[in-house]
Amino acid sequence: MATVAATDATFDEVVKQSDIPVVVDFWAEWCGPCKQIGPALEELSEEYAGKVKIVKVNVDENPSSPSAMGVRGIPALFLFKGGEAVDQKIGAAPKAALKDWIDGAV
Repeated sequence: MATVAATDATFDEVVKQSDIPVVVDFWAEWCGPCKQIGPALEELSEEYAGKVKIVKVNVDENPSSPSAMGVRGIPALFLFKGGEAVDQKIGAAPKAALKDWIDGAV
């Protein structure tokens, strides 16, 4: 399962109403660290298929969702369970660190 793109209009449906945990990556095209973690998130989306959904929100095209979450810097990762944000991670990290973070939160 590849990462899923969400917009301000679909954020509640894709993220908050999900029946499995969701990692949301707030990112932008111009963000170097965002591009660094992109491939790792794609790989993790395959590894966690059916267990954890990985969703990407482009902050330039969808400013309301990150604003509502209090995002001040990107990449900003939030982990949602049961429709609520239960953890967050700011900044780039290697795939192993992202995996450990997800495993520790779900």
